[in-house]
Amino acid sequence: MLTPLATLPYRHVLTLPTEPSAVRIARETAELTLNGWGIGLQHPSIDPALLILSELVTNSIRHAAAHSPQVTVIYGAGRDRLVLAVHDTHPYRPPLDGTVASTRAGGGLATVMELVLGLGGTAVVRADVMVGGKSIWITLPL
Repeated sequence: MLTPLATLPYRHVLTLPTEPSAVRIARETAELTLNGWGIGLQHPSIDPALLILSELVTNSIRHAAAHSPQVTVIYGAGRDRLVLAVHDTHPYRPPLDGTVASTRAGGGLATVMELVLGLGGTAVVRADVMVGGKSIWITLPL
């Protein structure tokens, strides 16, 4: 079950242009933000979380840039949960189940799902009816 973002004591939102530098900036921002929240980068969930974040932002840049001039990254954390979300305004919502591995573009999402499930986390794609597009929400235990 996903942790509602509003119930998490720590939240941060970052909006970037959908260009390659966004991956590095999103990752560096995650590292700084997590440190600021007292979540050590040596925690076993953090390296996989940073890889997941990098894959999701890369996918938005590769596949959504024509429809989405910006990508928004949402970071959240509580005592026992880390939440990451990546939003773009492209209408396509990729499946986050076993079918992602069988699609040509699914390599990155297959890796994301393997990491999420390996850590005991959850992943969901949510449509955004207000501004269009979708968000991919990842919740990982801390």
